[in-house]
Amino acid sequence: MWCAVAKHDQRSAEAKAYRRLYKTSRWRRLRDSVLRERPLCERCLRMEVVEPATVVHHKDGGHKGDETRFWAGPFEALCKPCHDRFGAMEDRGVEVVEFGQDGWPLA
Repeated sequence: MWCAVAKHDQRSAEAKAYRRLYKTSRWRRLRDSVLRERPLCERCLRMEVVEPATVVHHKDGGHKGDETRFWAGPFEALCKPCHDRFGAMEDRGVEVVEFGQDGWPLA
């Protein structure tokens, strides 16, 4: 027998406030538009890997709750693994170094 347990949301009150923007039809339209323009993961392509993009990431430090920056971008089309791996680190201010298939860092 199993029991479903609700996840506890550990986000700050500020983060909870802007998370509502991701549920709007405006965001869904914007997300769909970005993924139509750039259907492949931009990070994977830099490493010469072809992978469909499924997530739209706020680049350059994200929006940090600023609604104007939330809608303006810049945006990056990513696959879910790249978003989870790279996007989360960048959002925390960690400098990410990407490496190509040959093992050398990408500029």
